[in-house]
Amino acid sequence: MRTDGAELVAAVRRGDAEAVAALLEAGAPPDASTEDGLPVLCLAIAAYDAAVAEALVEGGADPDRTLSDGTTPLTRAVAGGSPAMAAAVLGHDPRRLPDAERARLLALAREWYERCARDELRDRADASRPADARGSRVMDGEYTHVWQVTLDAPTALTDSTGPTDFTGLTDSTGPTDPTGPTADSTALTGSAGLTVREGHGAILTDLEWAFRVLTPVEELVARATRRRDSDHVDWAAARWVLSERRSRETWAAVTAYRHSPDPERRRFVLDLLHHLLVSPPTWRNSYEKETADLLVAWATDGEDDPGVLAEVLLVLNETEHPRLKAVGLRHAGHPDPRVRAQVPDLVRSWDTPPPPLDADARAVLAALATDEDGGVRAKAGRALIVAHEGSPDFADVIVGLLGDPVADVRASVAERVAHSADRTPAIADALAALLDEDLFDTRLNAAFGLLLRDDPRTADAIARVGAPPHPVYVHDHRLSQIWRWERDHREESEAAGRGRGRPRPTEKADGADGPTAAPGTR
Repeated sequence: MRTDGAELVAAVRRGDAEAVAALLEAGAPPDASTEDGLPVLCLAIAAYDAAVAEALVEGGADPDRTLSDGTTPLTRAVAGGSPAMAAAVLGHDPRRLPDAERARLLALAREWYERCARDELRDRADASRPADARGSRVMDGEYTHVWQVTLDAPTALTDSTGPTDFTGLTDSTGPTDPTGPTADSTALTGSAGLTVREGHGAILTDLEWAFRVLTPVEELVARATRRRDSDHVDWAAARWVLSERRSRETWAAVTAYRHSPDPERRRFVLDLLHHLLVSPPTWRNSYEKETADLLVAWATDGEDDPGVLAEVLLVLNETEHPRLKAVGLRHAGHPDPRVRAQVPDLVRSWDTPPPPLDADARAVLAALATDEDGGVRAKAGRALIVAHEGSPDFADVIVGLLGDPVADVRASVAERVAHSADRTPAIADALAALLDEDLFDTRLNAAFGLLLRDDPRTADAIARVGAPPHPVYVHDHRLSQIWRWERDHREESEAAGRGRGRPRPTEKADGADGPTAAPGTR
């Protein structure tokens, strides 16, 4: 039965993607119009509701329909600056677009990218009224974020008294192009003002890939690092595209940035290498050996930025290079704690079960467990727990870390100890001493560790854990096992109680009324 377009509009306004899909399946018109005459897809675009927009496009809404102002829903999505929205409206068949429309979209995305969004919004403000621009960091997609800038409508700004504030929105690339986007930016106008997200670099990158435009590596790296933020959509888009390009030429061009004077570009190379290492295997060039060799050379030849060097060691630990331990030992005495914190995982074995540590690795881990930096001590302690073979000296070090003066160190070591196979009595005593900690996770790990050790203090430990501070703990495996332990012991106690308190069939319990014979024996 065909449904009314008004129902679809209402579902879009609610942001109910499932209802939108169901209404479209039932026959609702996918290009139903809102009160202003625009297709309902534009309503989802203005609300930055990518899930609803995707449901509309997959249900038949036309993203390429030319509107009265010359825009299309797709150009409005591109101008809006959300890569998630642009991808949703573009759909799964970008080849449908003629060359001229592809060129128009690329030009629009590039224009917005080169023209800082906040400046475009300033230019749109009514010069006779004060304009207040608000910025906030919002998620765009599941893992990345972008800055969203809103210029309030002049009618709401009669009480504005201060200058426009663009805190946190500084463009590190310098002066912007004095020209700005024109017709297609009308998508940003609404009754609440003008809003745009600053993800046009990612949109440009995604469109180029969709349209099979091979962007120079230099330009992609520049886009990724422009905002100096590895969680930004521009960074993520460039990393993804470069990870898909597996040619030798691309590999050489990317890894050449290892020698860039800009540490941010060196970080981008590391992030891309890490992405390649942890991605599922592919029949194409994986560059696993080349990556491992490059990282070893990078770590040994010299990296003058300690933060970058720490990331080199972190990514190197994802490989199985035979020189991992040698690289770790080399940097055990580095003056920066970020570097020293990466050493424990390099010098220990990741085999299961781990082989005994050699003398050099034992000495380094023992020394790092007394490091002046708490983060280094915690990492060393966790590595020692994995490698602990029952020797008293290791046990003493672990007990000392469970009593560390820094709460975060105690919490980190307790988490690893709780799950370990170690049954040293002194370590169990150290876990019991953590049951009065302020951190819920530390108390939980202490109780869980005692439970796994079948310690007689388990019941008291569980009682002292307290209520979970957040609903996310409802699925925590430690709490699940604790609840199971409590249930099993409660049932055992109840069964034992029934066994002790139940009268014999031919006897009557003291003070009890009723027949002396068991039910059913008369």
